[in-house]
Amino acid sequence: MKKYFRIATMAYLIWLGAMLGAVLYAGAVVAPVIFHSAQWLGSDLLSHYQEGLIMTRNFVLLSYAVTLTILFVFFYEGYKYKMGERDKWTIAAAFVVIFTGAMFNWYYLPDIVTMQMAGEQMTQSRAFLATHKGSELDFKIFAVAILLLMVQNMRKACK
Repeated sequence: MKKYFRIATMAYLIWLGAMLGAVLYAGAVVAPVIFHSAQWLGSDLLSHYQEGLIMTRNFVLLSYAVTLTILFVFFYEGYKYKMGERDKWTIAAAFVVIFTGAMFNWYYLPDIVTMQMAGEQMTQSRAFLATHKGSELDFKIFAVAILLLMVQNMRKACK
């Protein structure tokens, strides 16, 4: 059983690393390129609203990976907890990953999509701007929690 758990741990760490990379890439590369499309295309072909629609589609697709991450963290860390591997930092990081991932997927993203469907005027409202700012903060916390979870699991795996 220990051999299979080591394989599961390696797969889990690879998934967490890939998810962290996807989150960082979406925030640090994809968003700036999409929201500065005129710089890359040479003219204003897209409005800020249209750029937002493209970015939202990217995050809707990324939300599927966030859902898988939530499930992987829940089952892997739950199994470790059941087997007696209890560490307050790992438990806290797992909780934060699950909570912030769920908030992003089932609170922020649906609200943003709904407001965008209401039209360009709605995306300039205070409600939209507050929701968008909240989702950005939530996703940053999600990334930090994934990093902490990876570090804690690597530290234990390398003992």
